[in-house]
Amino acid sequence: MDNDEPLEPETTDETETQPLPQSSDEMLYCEAEAPSAVEKEKAARESSETDLEIEDTEKFFTTGQKELYLEACKLVGVVPVSYFLRNMEESYVNLNHHGLGPNGTKAIAIALVSNTTVITLELADNCIMDEGVLSLVEMLQENYYLQEMNISDNALGLEGARIISEFLKRNTSSLVNLQLSGNNFKDEAAELFSQALSANYRIKAVDLSHNQFSDKGGESLGQMLALNVGLLSLNLSWNHFCTRGAVALCSGLRTNVTLKTLDLSMNGFGNEGAAALGDVLRLNSFLAHLDVSSNNIGSEGISKISKGLEVNESLKVLKLFLNPINMDGAVLLILSIKKNPKSKMENLDISNVLVSEQFVKILDGVYAVHPQLDVIYKAVQGLSVKKTIFQCTNAIKLIQNYADQHKITILDFFKSLNPNRMITMPVGEFRKAMLKQNKVPINRYQLRDLIKRMYEKKTGMVNFSFLSSIESYNRIPLNVLCLTVCLGINLSISPHLEPSQSF
Repeated sequence: MDNDEPLEPETTDETETQPLPQSSDEMLYCEAEAPSAVEKEKAARESSETDLEIEDTEKFFTTGQKELYLEACKLVGVVPVSYFLRNMEESYVNLNHHGLGPNGTKAIAIALVSNTTVITLELADNCIMDEGVLSLVEMLQENYYLQEMNISDNALGLEGARIISEFLKRNTSSLVNLQLSGNNFKDEAAELFSQALSANYRIKAVDLSHNQFSDKGGESLGQMLALNVGLLSLNLSWNHFCTRGAVALCSGLRTNVTLKTLDLSMNGFGNEGAAALGDVLRLNSFLAHLDVSSNNIGSEGISKISKGLEVNESLKVLKLFLNPINMDGAVLLILSIKKNPKSKMENLDISNVLVSEQFVKILDGVYAVHPQLDVIYKAVQGLSVKKTIFQCTNAIKLIQNYADQHKITILDFFKSLNPNRMITMPVGEFRKAMLKQNKVPINRYQLRDLIKRMYEKKTGMVNFSFLSSIESYNRIPLNVLCLTVCLGINLSISPHLEPSQSF
């Protein structure tokens, strides 16, 4: 209901909570206090710059959250979202695809002004429009608990980018992760974001994937990367960067000293862009995760990237999937890692490349120097892979058998691999420890599957905690347990998984 006329407050019994006062387009103020408190706050309210202000009292931090949301829905004329009512006291709230619209978003924002429990808010695909974005940024100026917000796929366009950029310039929010994928942002929006993020030091992760940035936008964002001192993760995949934009982005990366994770997949860097990336790998000693999958990088570009890998001491993950890489290029990549005694590479993804047995022999030599490394390729030419398909099903069974024989738990076995006996461990160290131990024979196919199941995206670590519950499933045949782990079936033993990964 987008009516410009204010709604008349309903008459309630004197013993009930007082209703919200009348509102206007200029001022939307919600409270649930006694009449005396309303009069006390009247003057302050008239001078407020935000229409989502609410008195910061202990009462609102402990009670009345649901009532506040219901009153806000009445005020803006929308139907309350039952999921939000049930989960507004949880740390993670997923309201993706709920059709909120600008007014529904406004009601949510009002309820979150004084909320102290929600840390992650998902609002993708809700047609929130400019008015909804404005409500959200006004809420973020008052809420100091919300840390992650997803407003992807809302077609925010240039005006939405302007509102968000002005908010980012203030550096006053507790927000650290902002997802803005698929919002029809073009080069003008890239310039706005560049100006805002150049001076912002609070935001740690930004997702600008699936937008319409071209080379001009790449130049703006490249300038931002040279100045920003806060970002740890940036996703620019599925845009339209070609050679000029790629070179500009790489120019900014050369001097960037904070960015750890960069996703540039599904763009058009080509060999010239790859050459610029090679220079980045030689000069940048902070980037740890780089994805340049599907960027039309051929043998010439791979050669330049390989030169960078020969001296790079920070990169752990390099994804080159869906680039036209031949056998010679694949060999160059792994030999460049072997030549670098200080390489920290843990994962090289060339999973579209069909390799030869000679490549596998060379790779074994690389593994001997860098046991933490895992190279993912498509298959070995002329070699049947049917046997390897089910190899992963034996890993848990082997470990369980060993644990039973020695009267320990599976968790005890994995914790024994960690010098500090913790339930989390860096991927490279875990891979090295598993291959070094001689208690249970595990091959790289089995190990890769174990890591996949135990990997935590947010921390970048493997987490053994879900294994502690396997003993609770002793009545389930081990081969079934193995298969569930291999296929990713959730038996409520994986509490560490992302919400999108669980069933």
